[in-house]
Amino acid sequence: MSASHSKKPHRASSEPAKRGYRFERLIAWQKAMDFCERVYDVSMCFPKEEVYGLTSQFRRASVSIPLNIAEGSGCGSDREFSRFLSVALRSQYEVVTILRLAERLGYLTLEQSQQMEKESSEVGKLIQGLKNSLSED
Repeated sequence: MSASHSKKPHRASSEPAKRGYRFERLIAWQKAMDFCERVYDVSMCFPKEEVYGLTSQFRRASVSIPLNIAEGSGCGSDREFSRFLSVALRSQYEVVTILRLAERLGYLTLEQSQQMEKESSEVGKLIQGLKNSLSED
């Protein structure tokens, strides 16, 4: 790959969002986006035959996390937002299952799997904390 075709640099997770959407100011969304980037990076090493299988499922599940945080933040009530956060949490659980399977299949090392599970867990805790902060209308 030539230098002109190299990947764009990643935004540091500590850099504040520069746009004005509510969800972009949420730490849970920011960390979920960082995690998605990691999933894309790590899954590039999965076997080609998994491109429409585990690779696709892994990426879709990880992307679902920030998508649901973003979509839920635009809801008219905390109760609705909480439902979207629950979907984001379920996607996070799906990601953990995929991590375990990828490790079993030899697509990830134990160290990679444990590090990614730690990052995923951090995202899940942030989402749960956000969910707990909402009123029950």
